[in-house]
Amino acid sequence: MANPVLLNNVEHKDLRIITRHGSDMDESHPFVPTFADEFRLLQAHYPIIFRKESEAHPFEPIVLFGFEADENLFLNEKGWDASTVPLLVDRLPFLIGRNGDELMIHIDLDSPRISKTEGEPIFLEHGGMSPYLENVNSMLVAVHQGMDSNSHFIEALTKHDLIEGFALDVTLDDGSQNRLSGFYTINEERLAALDDAAIASLHKAGWLSAIYYQMASLSNFRALIDRKNARRAAARA
Repeated sequence: MANPVLLNNVEHKDLRIITRHGSDMDESHPFVPTFADEFRLLQAHYPIIFRKESEAHPFEPIVLFGFEADENLFLNEKGWDASTVPLLVDRLPFLIGRNGDELMIHIDLDSPRISKTEGEPIFLEHGGMSPYLENVNSMLVAVHQGMDSNSHFIEALTKHDLIEGFALDVTLDDGSQNRLSGFYTINEERLAALDDAAIASLHKAGWLSAIYYQMASLSNFRALIDRKNARRAAARA
């Protein structure tokens, strides 16, 4: 259970953050939310798809790490096996919160990353932000702005009827049958059928490149399946 509180340099002056990655860092999750401006870096490693919790909720882009609950196929004994870690993971245990109308840094005091003996210091000796915290602050600003832009991105996709549901049937090397369903992607045929005005509007808004990055990211399903097969084989060995 998260316990976010407003970060301050008095109560939290001695806290440090463990920055390594691992299952003991509460990172064993099959996906994490993302945003359009992050697609360029993420599409080199992960499938980017969409989910919708219910009809009352809008679509949300996510980065896929695994096929089952509590499965992150990018975690191993050495840490995180990809050169780019999504910002919604990398910024932990920090988050943006509001203090009235002002955006402020909050910290989850129940995070396993919190320590007083190891890791990166949050504050300098005399109370200023450490270089580590300054970097986290930059990440949080990017996350806040990116997540805030998602509504406009999704609005553009739905306006042109570009989002469709899909199912992925996977047969693993051990013969087991698996299906990934309940998620969404961008329909390439509908995108190709858009007229020049619609394409120009998507480009002007900055969404066209994100659309192409999302579609390109689907090629990473093969690599993710290979990771799943390797994980199963190692468990049997």
